[in-house]
Amino acid sequence: MKNFLLCTDGSNFAENIYRYGAWFAEKLEAQIKVLSVTDLRSQQVTTTGNLSGIIGLGTSEDLLNQLVNLEHEKAKLSHQKTKLILQKAEEFFHHQGITNFISIHKKGFLVDLLQELEKETDLIILGKKGENAEFASSHLGSNLERIVRSSHKPCLIIPEKFKPIKNLLLAYDGSITCQKIIQFLADSNLIESLELHIITVGRNQEDTTAIKRLEEVKKLVEKANFSANFTLLEGHPEKAIAEYEEKNDISMLLMGAYGHSRIRQLVIGSTTAQILRSSNIPVLVFR
Repeated sequence: MKNFLLCTDGSNFAENIYRYGAWFAEKLEAQIKVLSVTDLRSQQVTTTGNLSGIIGLGTSEDLLNQLVNLEHEKAKLSHQKTKLILQKAEEFFHHQGITNFISIHKKGFLVDLLQELEKETDLIILGKKGENAEFASSHLGSNLERIVRSSHKPCLIIPEKFKPIKNLLLAYDGSITCQKIIQFLADSNLIESLELHIITVGRNQEDTTAIKRLEEVKKLVEKANFSANFTLLEGHPEKAIAEYEEKNDISMLLMGAYGHSRIRQLVIGSTTAQILRSSNIPVLVFR
């Protein structure tokens, strides 16, 4: 991974997005592209429609002119806001000694723009929620859900609070995606000086499928020539993973967007979605 696309809207999550982005960039020696988007909806001019029969022709025209001027001012303010967001991001990375980054200002809709920008991107970094979702503690930002569904690149989902990264947890389900994660860890130096935990979840400790998965991932890790702590958990995946995170003070979770049980391509796996909603640590989601 050499090219990161960091998405920011200046929300409460922004500074932690920068902090995690800086850590990843230094660890993997990558370039960061900081993207902030001026939403097209802030550029749309309001119309009054045909109100002449209700409030009179002259009054209607005067109101329309006022609304047009107001929308133009809103557009200017939105543009200035985006510039300030990128300026603050630049100041943060300069302060952290990160020089390999560029700022990108786009107009449009984030999800649509990412379809083009992700072609030259290895990792997308974004907050768990945006500025319009700060009060919905149990929900994900609408952009986040759409991006995770549609993106073909790994996504690093950042929580509201920063926590220094000391260890990693891989939730292994035997899927091809999880095998890609093992290969990513083998090819990068991400786990250098970090403790790696690998878990799989079964119905109970005698679950033959789960035992087989655990033996499989042990062989993959041995072949990749790095070490890990392996554990077979039992119960519902969401609850078992959350309890393991808390008990072992996990700093970051790695998992696939889908497991073997996915029903259709454009729906986030139920386990993945639930963990993204409830997790208080960053989650690196692979496709």
